[in-house]
Amino acid sequence: QVQVVESGGGVVQSGGSLRLSCAASGRMSSIFAMGWYRQAPGKQRELVANIGITGAGPNYADSVKGRFTISMDNAQSTMYLQMNDLRPTDTAVYYCKADSHNGVTYWGQGTQVTVSS
Repeated sequence: QVQVVESGGGVVQSGGSLRLSCAASGRMSSIFAMGWYRQAPGKQRELVANIGITGAGPNYADSVKGRFTISMDNAQSTMYLQMNDLRPTDTAVYYCKADSHNGVTYWGQGTQVTVSS
């Protein structure tokens, strides 16, 4: 079993920055990849970025390329999402996901990011 907990969301003005954290615990040896997803009101959840547990990848949605950076600190079992040049269209609940070798996916509870214009 793996638990993931997000933190770092908040309210920021357009053009500002935030850093999200996802702390993972439990059977980390079963995890091979982690990622950030987001869901805006009335929209489907979408991939923001993902990364292999050893740093392989990463992959970004076109809408965030050049502005967001995903990273892993394996010693702390923590994944980060540095978000720069935020836009109102980035407003959403951001979720952390961990993928395990046995096919189980673990989701966090989400953290709200609100970008004001």
